[in-house]
Amino acid sequence: MAVPKQRKGRSATRTRRSANDKIKVPGKSTCSQCGEPKLPHHVCPNCGYYNKREVLDVE
Repeated sequence: MAVPKQRKGRSATRTRRSANDKIKVPGKSTCSQCGEPKLPHHVCPNCGYYNKREVLDVE
């Protein structure tokens, strides 16, 4: 089994780990019906349409 020759410092370890801890902002798309921004592959919260069909009755 491979054994490291020297111990990695705390700074090197935390730098490596912090590269994967960033919060990613979800992408936005526009609704084809009303043009409002919405999450992709989700029902539009403004008009209730998904894939050019009314799914929710939004008042």
